[in-house]
Amino acid sequence: MAGRKSTDPSPESIARADRQRLAVEEGARAMADVEQNAIAVRKNMERLRALRQAREAEEMKAEAVLPPAKMKRKKGIPK
Repeated sequence: MAGRKSTDPSPESIARADRQRLAVEEGARAMADVEQNAIAVRKNMERLRALRQAREAEEMKAEAVLPPAKMKRKKGIPK
């Protein structure tokens, strides 16, 4: 009966369990940070897209209001 293991965890197994628990917690925090950054990037892209579309709409409106520019004729070489 001397070969039977005790039910008390060894210090090494306790340390390993603590490291695993910390790794899981750190991983969850890292994933949350990545998701928050992704959300911030998407919001910024949406804001910039709206600004670009508004600017393009203004340019189109300004082009529609202006009369077409007349073409200048180049003087030819006299014969």
